[in-house]
Amino acid sequence: MTLSVPPFARVAIAILALAGAVAALYAGWANAQVQGDRGIAPLMVSTDINVGGIEVNVTADTAEEARQKAWKQAQVLAWEKLGGPKLSESQIQDMVSSIVIQHEETGPKRYIATLGVTFDRQRSAGYLGRSGETRRSAPMLLLPVTISAGSELMYEQVNPWQRAWAEYQPGTSRVDYVRPAGQAGESLLLTYGQTGRRSRYWWATILDQFGAADVLVPIAELRYLYPGGPVEGRFVARHGPDNEYLGSFTMRADSPRQLPAMLNRAVEKFDEMFVTALEKGTIRPDPTLNRGRGSIDPDIARLIAQSRAILAQAEANARTRQTEEENVADANAAQVATGEGDDTPQVINLFITFPSPDAAAFDAAISTVRGTPGIRGASVSSTAIGGSSVLSVTYAGSQDELVGALAQRGYNVQRDGSNLTISR
Repeated sequence: MTLSVPPFARVAIAILALAGAVAALYAGWANAQVQGDRGIAPLMVSTDINVGGIEVNVTADTAEEARQKAWKQAQVLAWEKLGGPKLSESQIQDMVSSIVIQHEETGPKRYIATLGVTFDRQRSAGYLGRSGETRRSAPMLLLPVTISAGSELMYEQVNPWQRAWAEYQPGTSRVDYVRPAGQAGESLLLTYGQTGRRSRYWWATILDQFGAADVLVPIAELRYLYPGGPVEGRFVARHGPDNEYLGSFTMRADSPRQLPAMLNRAVEKFDEMFVTALEKGTIRPDPTLNRGRGSIDPDIARLIAQSRAILAQAEANARTRQTEEENVADANAAQVATGEGDDTPQVINLFITFPSPDAAAFDAAISTVRGTPGIRGASVSSTAIGGSSVLSVTYAGSQDELVGALAQRGYNVQRDGSNLTISR
């Protein structure tokens, strides 16, 4: 027996099969977007003083001797670049925490290199006349963009421009850079298209996710003249959700091998531009990115204010009660220490908690406690009409005697350490 399938059913089956295939392809594409080597985690930021771009060219009897002489020379040159006072090589060397090799070429008797010198901030601050504490900017989300061969690249794949920023040590910079790693879903969120958005809400959402207040966009436009040949770079600095232009400059590397060194120098140049803009007040956080400044209903604002006032009062009462309890404990300990072998009645200090559903019950409880024999003083420590209030009490006698005296006046007494809770 042969079953016939209506034409509309065959069309529906074909559409469902096509939709399933498209969904499977989309799922595979979306999964591929967050897999692979897509980001470079930034190095831990050091607060030491870094001086880069120190060029040395030294000859000696051996390659190792040339290297050692070059490193000592680089330390002196870096110290002079910082503007430090005249010191001996040994004094300068004592302040150096590390040497960073940016580029080096060695021969049998020659050493040519570009080095970075890192000075320990605590040791060098006294000579430099500053404590090392500098006022920094608000946290700035950094989005390094590479434009090359007609394409824009940020975190979609590992690239030299992002690596240069990830390896940069901004410890001495006044700009507080927030450098994403660009891994996993960050590569989908932080793209070149984001730099052209104008939606304040969208920007505020991204900045909140990274704990930043504003955004800086250093753009590197790289042009390879021919394979293995020079690389020309045009670098543009932009800022904020409106993509505000800050400045630009150009650099050139003689070959792709020299590209990382050029990009490292470009990073330092960008930092100088951002610091200058910070000093001029150009890269201050955009107030329109603060979603907390929107309007709020007056009734809701009043309720929030009242709630905050109640919480503040409760915290103040708790701190006051804790202090009084500590004082009472200290007084009791002192009395016990000084009253041994004395016939004078023991005087104790403690707290009595009692229910106060209304003002009448509050007044009645205070009057009854104060009228209890042996009570020498009773002051209100905490008032809570509709809840439980607290009295600070001084009593001539022991706690057992006070419990019996309160019980005779019709109270149920519960002990909580050195404090009492009474109820009818």
